[in-house]
Amino acid sequence: MPVRPSHSPAPSPSPAPLHLAVALDGAGWHPAAWREPGADADRLFTAGYWAALVAEAEHGLLDFVTFEDSLSLQSTDPDGPDGRTDLVRGRLDAVLVAARVAPLSRHIGLVPSVVATHTEPFHVSKALATLDYVSRGRAGLRIQISERADEASHFGRRAAGADVTELYGEAADHVEVVRRLWDSWEDDAEIRDAATGRFVDRAKLHYIDFEGRHFSVKGPSITPRPPQGLPPVSALASDAAVYPFLARATDIGYVTARDADEARAAVAALPRTPHVFGELTVFLDEKPEAAERRLQRLDAAHGAAYTSDARVFAGTPELLADLLLEWREAGLTGFRLRPGVLAHDLPAITRGLVPELQRRGVFRRAYEASSLRGLLGLARPANRYAPAPGAPASPTAPAAA
Repeated sequence: MPVRPSHSPAPSPSPAPLHLAVALDGAGWHPAAWREPGADADRLFTAGYWAALVAEAEHGLLDFVTFEDSLSLQSTDPDGPDGRTDLVRGRLDAVLVAARVAPLSRHIGLVPSVVATHTEPFHVSKALATLDYVSRGRAGLRIQISERADEASHFGRRAAGADVTELYGEAADHVEVVRRLWDSWEDDAEIRDAATGRFVDRAKLHYIDFEGRHFSVKGPSITPRPPQGLPPVSALASDAAVYPFLARATDIGYVTARDADEARAAVAALPRTPHVFGELTVFLDEKPEAAERRLQRLDAAHGAAYTSDARVFAGTPELLADLLLEWREAGLTGFRLRPGVLAHDLPAITRGLVPELQRRGVFRRAYEASSLRGLLGLARPANRYAPAPGAPASPTAPAAA
């Protein structure tokens, strides 16, 4: 593969640089990835394995990595366990993995996945705020829903079979509660004045008093406002039916367009979503035929052709760069790439694709911001509960203890 990307400072070649993220899952997105040479499958449940992946992504100057998660074992059957023992089964908690690797990284954003359907927003707000502190402002949140009966049975608090539209409505309320809880502490609520014995200004902690169809949450949070204010929220839409949720609740929407026309349609449907990323599964080699042969070998080991909700690309970094720039012209601001085999395709992205995009003047040569919001060009938002300058204090502050 080509050499590592250049980190030398250079003037920004474009007012709107391309954004790149990678989705980390097991040994890679192909079911047979764990059987490939160098896959390191015996270390999948170690912190060192995930730290090495994040380090490689950071060497490639990527905006962020996402960590996949679910509340049941992986399965080829969307309705429940498939009973297979020849594929990777089991995973670590995505938020905890992100928190573990955060001190070992310096620049790259860390975006764990959370299943909103079975996870209380109060817990999510606290966990992600903590991750934002541990990473010094590099946390993000990827929201998922769950339709599966086997996942519902782990909790026993709700019946399976809810309408998907209803589940996404609940997820939108979930995100709203999380964001309000992040705002429930004003930025200067902590005084930490040992001389006066005042650690916190209780007038700057606020009830959120959220009352909705799915949640009733009073607040405030027990964790101060995150360094980013509101860490970016993202979600995947495998079809257009999910676009209303993306438009209502996310800062980054991942869309599974198959061509430039579908990408253009997705962008047109999401005019208020700050970032719309294309989603692709990639198999990269120095020659197109080598990538195709590797994919065929993986398919043979798996016993079936690989299929995906997203477009599957097998080719060279140069050809992938051509495709990304074509889709960028359709209005996409970035891409979340799923490496088919992490041991092979993640380095192919960081050492092959990134230098190619740099040569074309569309990708950074150094990290230009210290926070994930900064990397994405998103301003730090004002606190919704903080009074305007000169206004009286909010009446929603909790009474002093």
